[in-house]
Amino acid sequence: MKTRFPARTATACAVLLCLFFPLFAALLGGDAISAAAATVSAGEAVMEVYSGRVLFENNGGKRLPMASTTKILTAAIVVEDCDLDEKVTVPREGAGVEGSSVYLKAGEEYTVRQLLYGLMLRSGNDCAVTLALHHSGSVEAFAVEMNRRAASWGAENSHFTNPHGLPDEAHYTTALDLARIACHAMQNPTFRTIVSTKYFGENAWANKNKMLFSYEGANGVKTGFTKRAGRCLVTGAKRGNMQLVSVVLNSPEMYERSAELLDAAFRKYTLLRLYAPETEFAAPDEKRFAGAER
Repeated sequence: MKTRFPARTATACAVLLCLFFPLFAALLGGDAISAAAATVSAGEAVMEVYSGRVLFENNGGKRLPMASTTKILTAAIVVEDCDLDEKVTVPREGAGVEGSSVYLKAGEEYTVRQLLYGLMLRSGNDCAVTLALHHSGSVEAFAVEMNRRAASWGAENSHFTNPHGLPDEAHYTTALDLARIACHAMQNPTFRTIVSTKYFGENAWANKNKMLFSYEGANGVKTGFTKRAGRCLVTGAKRGNMQLVSVVLNSPEMYERSAELLDAAFRKYTLLRLYAPETEFAAPDEKRFAGAER
């Protein structure tokens, strides 16, 4: 008799075996990931996207401000919930928001998709507020949804009060929580398309994320900076069949440190396919093991 196992991703299978049988993890690198040439960040994490396996963390559970990397959560919620081709009229509250901006004007019309590109490529705080109001009717209501959604994705040590990341004592995350949020977001093809775009010609917006232009395999996700949060960067990178996310918070050399962490993770880990989806396995012969029960 043969038993058909349900379809599973190769990632999940490989990670399960690696957890119980470390020899199958294919640790190829000789250098520890924590060895640093660049300045170490206040909080750091590297995670494999589809399994959620933590490959590295340093102060990963420390609560820290995260500046505009907040917008990863904002964008992920909007991508999942809204019609991206729907037209949105910029409300008065969405114009003139402090900090980075694409200079929206009240009364202008944009599609949700355009606002998402302005949010993630140019870090528009005005786009963040406009999208929050479109989704939930108020920034406060959207923040409630941000906290609910983040917790459901495994980010249980974070709290959000706004959609853009401007300073607020009650607005914080951890490197591990932010990695979990980014891992969830990067599994969405539409989100990946937006954050991997180097140049959005429709509005002549270039992506501020320099990793897309300098790091092999980089395909997202978001930069951030405030005086309080310091330099923050969440990076997605894919080499072969392995998609990683790195997070550095309050990182003086955020690009260099991110590249260092990702290089080490790609060097140390290999993702293996242990069996194909819908593989059939013969059920064990009960008679063969009957003697073992005596």
